Amino acid sequence: MCISPRKTSGMRALAMLLVAAAVLFGVYEYYLKKMPTTDPGTTPTQAISLTGVRSDLLQIAQAERQNIALNSKCLSLDELAAADSLTMKRQGRDGYAYRIECSGADFQVVAEHPPAPPDSPIRYPTLAVDSLMQVHEIAPR
Repeated sequence: MCISPRKTSGMRALAMLLVAAAVLFGVYEYYLKKMPTTDPGTTPTQAISLTGVRSDLLQIAQAERQNIALNSKCLSLDELAAADSLTMKRQGRDGYAYRIECSGADFQVVAEHPPAPPDSPIRYPTLAVDSLMQVHEIAPR
């Protein structure tokens, strides 16, 4: 019985395709599980949300800094929005709520999320940015 070269080349191509797909799947799985997170104890999918929250905090802090430079007083988030100092109209993102804590010319913009259920492996860090424009994690109150 003779197998034609045409049939063997087709089988060889199929086998190579399956091997390549298996290697690509292995690489994908390995890197997906090793994907860095922005904060310890958070999931990789939270990284996108936390990046947006950090961006919002910096935008609010910048508006507050400008307001303090012009008016010498700290405003609440509602007052900043009413004064059209903020381009963003929402006061939260993906479950996070924002607030501004004022102390004279110093301020802190805080993003807080309700805690995850006790049996959940997910953690929602409370983030803050101060008048020096430094974003950091703080202990929830």
